[in-house]
Amino acid sequence: MSNQFRVALLSTLCAMAGGVAIAHADEGMWLVNRPPMQQLKEKHNAAPTSEWLLRMQRAAVRFQTGGSGSIVSPHGLVMTNHHVGSDMLLKLSTPEKNLLEHGFIARSHDQELKCPDLELNLLWEISDVTAKVNQGVTDSMPSAEAGALRRKNIATIEGEAKTSSGLKAEVVTLYQGGEYHLYLYKSFSDVRLVFAPEESIAFFGGDTDNFEFPRYNLDCCFFRIYENGKPIASPDHLTWSVNGSSENELVYVFGHPGRTRRGFTVDHLRFLRDTEMPRMMSSMWRSEIKYQTFAGRSAENARIVRDDLFGVANGRKVFTGLLSGLQDPALLAGKIAEESAIRHAVNADDTNRARWGSAWDSISGAQEEHRKIYAEYFSLNRSLNSSGLLQRARQIVQLTRELTKPNAERLAEFGDAKLDSLYLNLYSPEPLPVSLETEKLASALAYLAETLGGEHPLVVRALAGKSPRLRAHECISATALADVDARKSAVKSGVAGIEASTDPLIILARDLDTRTRELRKVFEDRVESVQRENYAKIAAARFAKFGNAVYPDATFTLRLSYGTVQGVAKDNTPAFTTIGGTFTRFDERKGQEGFTLPPSWLQAKNKINPAVPFNLICTADIIGGNSGSPLVNAQGEVVGLIFDGNIYSTVGDVFYDSANARAVAVDSRGMMEAFDKVYQAKELIAELKSASK
Repeated sequence: MSNQFRVALLSTLCAMAGGVAIAHADEGMWLVNRPPMQQLKEKHNAAPTSEWLLRMQRAAVRFQTGGSGSIVSPHGLVMTNHHVGSDMLLKLSTPEKNLLEHGFIARSHDQELKCPDLELNLLWEISDVTAKVNQGVTDSMPSAEAGALRRKNIATIEGEAKTSSGLKAEVVTLYQGGEYHLYLYKSFSDVRLVFAPEESIAFFGGDTDNFEFPRYNLDCCFFRIYENGKPIASPDHLTWSVNGSSENELVYVFGHPGRTRRGFTVDHLRFLRDTEMPRMMSSMWRSEIKYQTFAGRSAENARIVRDDLFGVANGRKVFTGLLSGLQDPALLAGKIAEESAIRHAVNADDTNRARWGSAWDSISGAQEEHRKIYAEYFSLNRSLNSSGLLQRARQIVQLTRELTKPNAERLAEFGDAKLDSLYLNLYSPEPLPVSLETEKLASALAYLAETLGGEHPLVVRALAGKSPRLRAHECISATALADVDARKSAVKSGVAGIEASTDPLIILARDLDTRTRELRKVFEDRVESVQRENYAKIAAARFAKFGNAVYPDATFTLRLSYGTVQGVAKDNTPAFTTIGGTFTRFDERKGQEGFTLPPSWLQAKNKINPAVPFNLICTADIIGGNSGSPLVNAQGEVVGLIFDGNIYSTVGDVFYDSANARAVAVDSRGMMEAFDKVYQAKELIAELKSASK
């Protein structure tokens, strides 16, 4: 990280005096029901109307598996990234028909491929339920008791909202506990693949160019939402811009950023730097090497592990950038300056000091409690979530136990409002190849032994006297859970059936789940409850000082970001690349991994207009989860499709670099040129153009 980058970030941070929150330059992932109207007016002379914002909201799509999208026609056509849809492409592929390698295009509705377990959500209504969540909570109540009551209240709110509305209900925690909003979604599980290019052009440049710019990627994918066997009517769709965008033009992003932690206290950031991130990084490096080794054994192995390998490699690069930022004393000094300023303001007033002054020290105490359990809790959760089959075994064990309880007393993910999504995943017919499942489980068992020690009672029980690889082979070859009907039967058997089960994966999940539950209760009582209670105090202090000029950390819920199409001056990076540059890059790096163009592009080279813009960058504030978000102009027309950030954005989880961080998008003009000249996708082009009339 350059000194110039440090100075730019530090100056931004020192100006923020209160953290998450104060919007500078084009910073912010804003609530769609609380947009930054003053900043937009003052800097960009823009004033989006409530009607316009509602249309954007109801055109935005959340991919439940992670990622964003948008409806771009009156007939439920959804645009997202190729890498967001790649897990579906893998599930729909076979060794004989590899959709990742060859791409896919449906020329009519009856050719569209139904996805096995894809859930898409449209945010329909938002309401503030902070008072309801905090109902019954008193200042004298211990944090653990208050946290348990809030969790019960949330489950009740979600369950009642789902029953009364028929919509998917989710209570969203904002400002780490300062506010709670109820989001109601229209949820769809009949989703079908319409178009995907070849992976080699969608991810052209591979890991070498990932998080870099210039870029040359057709990172797009199209699905369609169906209901009752027919494409849905979607009047609140986005329209397509034929002319695209121009340099310095104002653009908006409507998407679902996964998580930021810009509102964390300094000691909470130290926990990330010294405890959480190093362990996560070590785990990612380990998994990446394991997957690479597995992929190298055969072409079929490479195909079935491709999505896992891409995910862990991408995450490793993101977290490397974030950890380097957290380890930079200059950046932490900026955060210390922010915290000192807000604490000074609180302590200057006797009333405010009494209400809020202890919050920071209480959160520091929570981090100490978290350190005591983190290593074991992380190792157990990582192992239980390792393979698709073990993950489902765990769900079955937990589900049968939780369904015996009243809704409000269950673990949050097993509340009535969450069950539809859970069953969609649990009973998914997705292929779970034995070779890959065995590899994942062997790696997970070895990791558990490495981190907890070979003599740990849980490790001894998990291995049952065998090596990790032999035990994994035994479990995967003997389990019945690869069959969906067997999973359904296991759930129907209830607690008694699960306790009596001889299925090796059920036994393994059952053994590990007991200890994981114990650690989860410690976390919820001594860490999470304390954090939410005290972050609520910090949020109140920020509201008192800054009013509505405060945006909450990202929570994988719909947010509005904005900025201008703009290059990076310090690197002389242009705002746009062209399709012609793709072939230049191909010639420069020919033969190198990640720089192969598919035959369709090589054959169409002389037909393509090389001057058409292909990729672009803008200053909009994004993070992981924004992948697939539409980039729109002031009229709400699609001018691009977000698919990445540049290298300066990798610290965006915690810090925002207004000078250099950029969102990277596919240009709408480049997509149309490829649809026309490379794929002859006249049906797709006609639908997009007709939606714009």
